[in-house]
Amino acid sequence: MLPELIAEFFGTLVLILFGDGVVAMVVLFGNGAPGEVVHGGFTNITFGWGLGVTMGVYIAGRISGAHINPAVTVALAIYRDFPWRKVGPYIGAQVLGAFVAAALVFWNYAPAFHATDPQLDHTAGVFTTFPAFPDSPSAGLLDQTIGTALLVLLVLAIIDERNQPPGANLTPVLIGAVVVAIGMSFGGMHGYAINPARDFGPRLFTAVAGFKNNGLTNGPKVFWVPIVGPILGGILGAAAYDYGVRRFLPEVKRTTE
Repeated sequence: MLPELIAEFFGTLVLILFGDGVVAMVVLFGNGAPGEVVHGGFTNITFGWGLGVTMGVYIAGRISGAHINPAVTVALAIYRDFPWRKVGPYIGAQVLGAFVAAALVFWNYAPAFHATDPQLDHTAGVFTTFPAFPDSPSAGLLDQTIGTALLVLLVLAIIDERNQPPGANLTPVLIGAVVVAIGMSFGGMHGYAINPARDFGPRLFTAVAGFKNNGLTNGPKVFWVPIVGPILGGILGAAAYDYGVRRFLPEVKRTTE
């Protein structure tokens, strides 16, 4: 299992380096007020995250299947016979990769963070997600559930050999495009995590690094929303694909020599 865990670690590391990196660029180097996402910034963010997913899948795809997302790992364990004994280690590798990536992003942009937010009290959102309506966490939970359901449904459709799978070299590009589309359509209510490791690993880093209002150890405790929502959404999305589409697809005929 070790090569698979290393692949999941590096796949998630690259995903978060690009994802948190693009948010840092928009927030810390925008033309608006310090910490403000300026016009056009959200488009940059959605493309940055989509490209990050694409590169992460290219890195880990051949070795581990490139889950790089606990919601995908759990859904595959339930619906695709992925071994349950690997679920915990995979998720651990994903969270660790996300944590290390967040630390690298902060290290790289430390002067900008200290110039923009000397008290580290309003830039934790560079690394992790928060609700647009803090008094209504259920809205963010629904958003995360729907977004991740779309993600897993479409990933299963793209990789299904019984459907119309693309060439292996194009699969990461299409999965990245799915992430861009979800961000553009469902990115506002709770910051577009759709991946518990992507959110919790960097959030854990913000707590360790002393960021205030991090949603875990300081400020409203919203850390559970991008964990519960994506896990539930992944299960529902996989069920929708298997029972709503896949059962009507023909079995793949295999020939033996």
